[in-house]
Amino acid sequence: MPLISSTYKPKTPFTNGHFNTIYAAKIRRIKGVNYNRERITLSDGDFLDVDFSFSQSEKKSSKITIIVHGLEGHARRPYMQGTARILNQNGFDCASINLRGCSGEDNTKMRSYHSGASEDLADVINYIVSKNKYKAIYLCGFSLGGNIILKYLGENRDRPNLLQAAVAVSTPVDLYDSLGALQQRTNWVYRWSFLKDLKKKYNAKLKVYPNELSKENKRKIKSLLLFDELYTAPANGFENALDYYKKSSSKQFLANIKIPTLIINALDDSFLNEKCYPKKEAEQNKNLFLETPAFGGHVGFMTLKEVSYNEKRTLDFFSKLPRGEPTRHSLETNFQFRGKTRGY
Repeated sequence: MPLISSTYKPKTPFTNGHFNTIYAAKIRRIKGVNYNRERITLSDGDFLDVDFSFSQSEKKSSKITIIVHGLEGHARRPYMQGTARILNQNGFDCASINLRGCSGEDNTKMRSYHSGASEDLADVINYIVSKNKYKAIYLCGFSLGGNIILKYLGENRDRPNLLQAAVAVSTPVDLYDSLGALQQRTNWVYRWSFLKDLKKKYNAKLKVYPNELSKENKRKIKSLLLFDELYTAPANGFENALDYYKKSSSKQFLANIKIPTLIINALDDSFLNEKCYPKKEAEQNKNLFLETPAFGGHVGFMTLKEVSYNEKRTLDFFSKLPRGEPTRHSLETNFQFRGKTRGY
């Protein structure tokens, strides 16, 4: 079976996808996460900042989860802090990435972060491996960050044996298909919010790179597609926006994922269209699991408790991996929230 049955059955008002999305992003507050920031120099000489938080158990942890945010996010977003909190409460250290230009300080290159920047994730993973502190590394990504993780896991590249499992939440595995969803009339508030922030970043880059960027193009940027056409693509070595979407979409890499990986994409996620639910890919790869709850919105999955459904699901997925080579049956059996776990 390509799908894992979902136990997420929220009560009103979280049965409304837009309410779920907005509440999780704008209203929810997280307490109890303490960050220690480290700056990492990337392979091209640029930098990004990583906010580390540590296990609340008495012993030092030998396992760490790398968490990657979505478009115009950062490590202090509620969904990032909520995930770090529940994992810290249950014996995991966490490394919450602030992608290039997202930590409150602009990065040094003309390029910035984007949906396919798996090379930056690779640099963070290699940095953590070099610490020689951990025996196991896990990955968790949200939206754009989920796409980066899935792309990294399926690419033809060297990866450390320490990688154990991954979870991708509300992930647009087909970027062009997701853009089509965002262009729907009901998503105007999200488009407006994203575009407002992205144009601010373009303006900041324009001041530093007046010869490479232009005020004329700034005036032309009136949609997410035009932002990618006039900035993301040329700044990151793509021919155009469509070339960027094609090469950066993680769907084409899913067949090659070799570690247990769970994708949680809600059916009422207004950021996703049909191609963002990779049923065929999950059916054909024993390591790939797709859960499509009827509700959840985009990075929502709220409950009436302190933790969200995807946070509990992530902890459960990471904690109950069977020993030895996993099988679909053993994983589906384990991932049914049996017993109690701290932080629920």
